[in-house]
Amino acid sequence: MRVATWNVNSIRARVDRVVEWLVREDVDVLAMQEVKSRADQFPVLAFTEAGYDVEVNGFSQWNGVGFASRLPMEDVTNGFATMPGFGSAAEDGTLPREARAMGVTVEGVRLWSLYVPNGRELDHAHYDYKLDWLAKLAAETKGWLDEKPDLPLALMGDWNIAPLDSDVWDIHLFNGATHVSPPERAAFAEFERIGLTDVVRERVPEGFTYWDYKQLRFPRNEGMRIDFILGSPAFAELVTSAAIHRNERKGTAPSDHVPVVVDIALPSELDEDRPMIF
Repeated sequence: MRVATWNVNSIRARVDRVVEWLVREDVDVLAMQEVKSRADQFPVLAFTEAGYDVEVNGFSQWNGVGFASRLPMEDVTNGFATMPGFGSAAEDGTLPREARAMGVTVEGVRLWSLYVPNGRELDHAHYDYKLDWLAKLAAETKGWLDEKPDLPLALMGDWNIAPLDSDVWDIHLFNGATHVSPPERAAFAEFERIGLTDVVRERVPEGFTYWDYKQLRFPRNEGMRIDFILGSPAFAELVTSAAIHRNERKGTAPSDHVPVVVDIALPSELDEDRPMIF
């Protein structure tokens, strides 16, 4: 099964490109971020004509996550139970929850599409929100794995964190900026501490996944590696290959992110390779 994650930066602006890539690359399941679309606005027809069903958790202009899959999606979940909100509080004091997380189960594999808050600046309320959001997600993830240690689970998406200095084109330019601050990196490392693994890094140790549209960042390869697939031990065992599709940053009207892809061998697929015993 081929699984991918891609911050598409507005699906309505890039639907033809995304669907063409799905078909060309033979992708089974795509986790999308920044779809910037409500479910009723999503260009579903282009996906269904290509053989994909769609699940969406989004608003019309901001954020938004979703899945496109040509395999059945079950246990569709919008957000996680303790996900914090951000913005103006309602009369009861609750904060609105943004469309930043969606989970589905495909062929027994639990997949999450995540659009981690940006953080904006280190002294901004959005930065505190980002750290709280990540802490809550880590606690939830630990609970899921404590309950089902053998669960093939993958947290996929735009993490808005560069865990290593080499994940940005010049670490000296990021002094005092978000994405590389020690608390953000510690928040990312917490997922590894509870047992998840970056299943792409070991196979693709170098390469960026994001280049800003401004200042010729892509031609100069001034990018960042901020899109990841973190897998549980059971998921990591299934991964057979991984790739970052850098060429999708080229061409007409690309997203500023590119797809990150893994191939996994499901138990049924492994069984097909076993010798027959008579």
